[in-house]
Amino acid sequence: MARKSKSRVETVTRGSGNVFADFGLADSEERQTKLRPAYVVNQIPEEGCHTQAATARLLKVNQPKVSALQRYKLEGFSVERLMTFLTALDRDVEICIRKRPRSRPTARISVVAA
Repeated sequence: MARKSKSRVETVTRGSGNVFADFGLADSEERQTKLRPAYVVNQIPEEGCHTQAATARLLKVNQPKVSALQRYKLEGFSVERLMTFLTALDRDVEICIRKRPRSRPTARISVVAA
């Protein structure tokens, strides 16, 4: 005869859209802003099957920097530097500034990759 297991109730909390803020990190906005360009930078070499060394030559950095970037260790990279990497990899970077909608309580920084 099969045993009945106790049913467990799990609650799901909707995220804010910024996982770093959801974890309560103090620099969550900066981390989120760096994440998207870093993600795009990491996708480009995979498309062309570049090695870390070849990518380093394209970005004019050393191979350990590329390794850190691929592991999303972004402490040593500014948003500006990540944008420079994108342009070195033949991508356009566009910044759009607009007034915050009244329906949102605070202004935010977001980076959208197309």
